[in-house]
Amino acid sequence: MYGLVNKAIEGMVCTHFGEQTWNEIKQKAELEDIDFFVSMDAYPDDVTHRLVRAACGVLGMSSEEVLQAFGEYWVTYTAEEGYGEMLEMAGDNLPEFLNNLDNLHARLGLSFPELKPPSFESEALDSNTLELHYRSTRQGLAPMVMGLLKGLGGRFKQKVEVQQKGSRESGSDHDTFVVKY
Repeated sequence: MYGLVNKAIEGMVCTHFGEQTWNEIKQKAELEDIDFFVSMDAYPDDVTHRLVRAACGVLGMSSEEVLQAFGEYWVTYTAEEGYGEMLEMAGDNLPEFLNNLDNLHARLGLSFPELKPPSFESEALDSNTLELHYRSTRQGLAPMVMGLLKGLGGRFKQKVEVQQKGSRESGSDHDTFVVKY
């Protein structure tokens, strides 16, 4: 994953738990030799996984809780890190934004050549409910998607309820969510 993701994890921890907690997480993840993450550099996925596992231990949270909190934080973080305009161009409301996620990732791929983005497909179930299909080469990130959806609800000033309908962990070939907004 790119350093931008690891920097966002650092930002989330420092914002909500303090810099001392971040240092403890880095130490537990055996990453104390890394002074900082470079946003545009690609890091092995294992670095991010180690940070999440260490955060679970230090914060006393499950990986699902950490990933969901990170997903919510990611929406605000990326807007503040210079991607706000790109986010604004992706849509004026939640359904429009979700329909443009693959296009957004394609644009990001121009700056991040090693990007392995997920794919999203949404279909309206009624005027304020949609089904979102999430496909990724990476395992275990469905809780982050749930957090992202809640964070996007905040971005669009809408209450969002998310329920996972199908999961790769249960044998499906992708994750499916029902999103009420």
